[in-house]
Amino acid sequence: MTRALVGGTVYTAPAAEPLDGAVLIRRGEIAAIGAHLDIPNDARIVDCRGCAITAGFWNSHVHFHERKWADVATTSASELEAQLQEITRYGFTSVFDLSSQWENTRRLRDRIESGEVRGPRIYSTGEGLLPLRGTPSAEVFRVLGLMQTKLFEVGTSLEARSAAKRLLEQGADGVKLFISSPSAGQLAPEIIAAAVEEAHAAGKPVFAHPNTATDIHAALEGGVDIIAHTTPRSGAWDEELLNRMKACSAALIPTLMVWQSMMRHDRISTREQLVETAVAQLRAWLEVGGTVLFGTDLGAVEYDPSDEYALMARAGATFDQVLASLTTTPARRFGAPFETRPFETRAARAPQGDTGGEIAVGMPADLVVLEGDPLQDVETLASVRYTLRAGEIIYASKERLRAKVKP
Repeated sequence: MTRALVGGTVYTAPAAEPLDGAVLIRRGEIAAIGAHLDIPNDARIVDCRGCAITAGFWNSHVHFHERKWADVATTSASELEAQLQEITRYGFTSVFDLSSQWENTRRLRDRIESGEVRGPRIYSTGEGLLPLRGTPSAEVFRVLGLMQTKLFEVGTSLEARSAAKRLLEQGADGVKLFISSPSAGQLAPEIIAAAVEEAHAAGKPVFAHPNTATDIHAALEGGVDIIAHTTPRSGAWDEELLNRMKACSAALIPTLMVWQSMMRHDRISTREQLVETAVAQLRAWLEVGGTVLFGTDLGAVEYDPSDEYALMARAGATFDQVLASLTTTPARRFGAPFETRPFETRAARAPQGDTGGEIAVGMPADLVVLEGDPLQDVETLASVRYTLRAGEIIYASKERLRAKVKP
């Protein structure tokens, strides 16, 4: 099928000048970009006048652990697709699930990849590893609306290595470490290192959930690649921590809006202080040139990412930086052909022509059509008219459907 997105402003890459014109898609790939394209007569036209077009977004911190995802093998395709549209309606064409029931999440991915259900690409760590006796109680899972999940409690290096190896052999795309637990203390350094070694041997990244700055130091010492939260309860990040993160080529997923959500029952002043500390941590990380991956902790927060965009902007992130965190940065870290090359643990990946994240000829046609101009208002990144994965429309706003715009 040939499809043409016409009349929009095209942001081909975060640092590139936008251009007015069209994007031509053929067989799931971008075939041409420009102002004066020869559109084939049989092309399906998508009206993008007044819109911005960007590469498809990544949400690098989600969880398919809510009860609504239980038993995806028997859930109808229509219901699964409706639930997945709560994700794709915000432009996410790829997501990284950081701890869920792996067998269940794998089945969800399989149903999407088979073409039965329209949805995003799913990468997953499967169940996370955490300290002994660190698993929350069944009541906590129930109150939070989550499936009861048996995580990997590890007390020795051998147990950590075995758990990581099992997940990776079953097809997981990385390993998630909960560095500490309020009820069980911190993972020992040799346990972190063992899990990291196993993942890196398989060419996969390791994510760390920290609760404190001390947890981040422990994660970096063990060779972890990605810090999956800010840590506002530990106060401002000092120069030593920031420089160490930078020296280790670590990436940060700020998840600023999670602190608003977690503290919603508390006094406004308490909540605002915690959020502002998290914002200041991201600001400090940006000032030293740190790498940022966009993520919301979806599954623990509301699906609308508008607040995350606004908080990132408050931290000083430019439009180019926010767009990079959504597109080129995760594509270069995780995108195809990720599985076929070694994971670089101590050096940032060099730009790759085949990793996606940009609108360029030959790239997969993962695209987002936005209502308005995100350069003028970063929250426009959440105002999606269409989401396309490999050239197929996997989300169209209800307004466009009511207008009977032919996809």
